[in-house]
Amino acid sequence: MADESWRLPNSVQQLAANMQEPPSQYLLREQELLGANLAGAEMPEPVPTIDLGLLSASNDPEEAAKLRSALQTWGFFQVSNHGMEASMMDSVFTASREFFQLPLEEKKKCSNLIDGKHFQVEGYGNDQVRTQDQRLDWSDRLHLRVEPEGGRNLDHWPTHPKSFRFNHFPPCPRPDLVLGIKPHADFPALTVLLMDNDVAGLQYLRDGTWYNVPAACDHTLLINIGLTMEIMTNGIFTGPMHRVVTNADKERISVAMFYGVDPEQEIGPMAHLLSEEQPAQYRKMKAKDLLVLHHEHYAGGRGPRIADTLKI
Repeated sequence: MADESWRLPNSVQQLAANMQEPPSQYLLREQELLGANLAGAEMPEPVPTIDLGLLSASNDPEEAAKLRSALQTWGFFQVSNHGMEASMMDSVFTASREFFQLPLEEKKKCSNLIDGKHFQVEGYGNDQVRTQDQRLDWSDRLHLRVEPEGGRNLDHWPTHPKSFRFNHFPPCPRPDLVLGIKPHADFPALTVLLMDNDVAGLQYLRDGTWYNVPAACDHTLLINIGLTMEIMTNGIFTGPMHRVVTNADKERISVAMFYGVDPEQEIGPMAHLLSEEQPAQYRKMKAKDLLVLHHEHYAGGRGPRIADTLKI
């Protein structure tokens, strides 16, 4: 029987603790390093920040204009005055760190591998490994479905953290050759990200340049749109490409909440946005079929943006 142990990714946290050099599956290829500029560049302007309280209470035209501009230029923005208590946000990070500090065998009780080999999105682990030459991310994660409440699979929930998707990026001995998360655009309509207050690492691509997003401050949230939103707005808003770089000395944690759609729902441009002058740019497709294309595209490194391949 052929050896398929390569399909079972290691705990990156364990690799970081026990190895001096990352395994070859994590190293960027020579062609990927050309123009990669993992150091990134400083943002040419501050990250757009939207006062959600002001926007929601009065539909303030200035805040609305800032939001539209942010979505048309960057595809992401920060939210302040969002109503979430700072103590609650801090407790989420505390729970995240506590989970990843557990012994490996304890974390494996929440594994995303059924019977140790069959992959599912929910649970603790890494991305699905589809091919032997697939480049792997230097990160571990705990992915939990929280809504609808009836869809929660508590077998994959730890006994104490009760939150979204936890991402853990251990220190990496070769940050010049390894990415925490490979370049991609998100699939869900919206991603709400709670970022590390101390360690930066998130980068967004704009006009061929990767820009560094500073570490979070003042308990702001970062929101970006994904592929389904881009299609529904007929390309008015663009789901941005982004990646996470690694750090040689410090771990980094983030928590993401993904707002998706029903897998059976047909995704296409909204009718009221279409006209003879603005025809549909994207063909319609069920969300579940679109998700398969999305995963295959970015796992296989088939190009920068899947949305461009879906245009009519």
